[in-house]
Amino acid sequence: MTAARWAVYELLAAHVGDDDTVERLCIGLTWSFCETSRGLGFAQSPGMASRVLAFPGTLAGMRARELAPWLRSWDPFEATVGLAATNAAINTPHNPLLQGARHLSGNAPANLAVFEHFVPRLRNKKVVVIGRYPGLETVLGGLDVTVLERQPGMHDLPDPAAEYVIPDADWVFLSSTTLINKTFTRLATLARNAVTVLMGPSTPWLAELAGFGIDFLAGVVPLDERRAMQIAMEGGGIRLFGDGVVYALADIGSGNLDALKQEIAATSSERLRLLAEMEAWYGAGRRARFPRHAQLDAVSDELAALDTRFKRQWDAR
Repeated sequence: MTAARWAVYELLAAHVGDDDTVERLCIGLTWSFCETSRGLGFAQSPGMASRVLAFPGTLAGMRARELAPWLRSWDPFEATVGLAATNAAINTPHNPLLQGARHLSGNAPANLAVFEHFVPRLRNKKVVVIGRYPGLETVLGGLDVTVLERQPGMHDLPDPAAEYVIPDADWVFLSSTTLINKTFTRLATLARNAVTVLMGPSTPWLAELAGFGIDFLAGVVPLDERRAMQIAMEGGGIRLFGDGVVYALADIGSGNLDALKQEIAATSSERLRLLAEMEAWYGAGRRARFPRHAQLDAVSDELAALDTRFKRQWDAR
């Protein structure tokens, strides 16, 4: 179980090579970044201040591979540095997933482009958003949306509500900041039946995240690296979008449809077999309850859940 909890961190660490040297690392007011010899990676800053950090002045010149394990740290500043360094190594201009991602644009503010893109598919759906995004209500107003926030506002629900609302959701928008605060694994597990979008500047462009139930990656692509770093260093939040970076989208979960088809076929066969057994049981004149009735009910429930998952995935595309 312990290994499973850290599996996503093992995956990310495995994609950080030895060739990335840290040239600059900044912990900004809202966004932190790591610039290496090959790429630029972002991570959301901790949102607090500290005068006692031990590492300032030591990070430039280190290798990203030395800093990537910090993502496992429970210290929010170390974890932020770890994700920024990891993303700098993964989100390079040569990353094929990043290269093929669809740039998003529209009428909404650039920081809300992901939500605007999906609005037509969210109507009449139960939507859960992890994290309060400034201006969210202007794009998703009128839809069935629940926002979960660590520091909830008037219309938000607190973190623990995830256990109750996510399992019933059709769509889940999951902030990549969950990789920093270590809630990713649990939240992704709760969202396994939903269409799940992992989003934000902290997002690693890694197709293998589909193995954790992620269907879409909505990360950022730098438009102007110098400008993006300047905005982050000067305390920029939503200002990062538009001038510095643009949201882009990649469908990494389309293979889930084929996997679900196979799972549905196997479960349907099991149900038909149990139905045939039950028919033979009662056909022999027995009056006692079919001894595998509970198993039949469980398989029937599982098949219904799989059908719902398949429809959600189909509708999403």
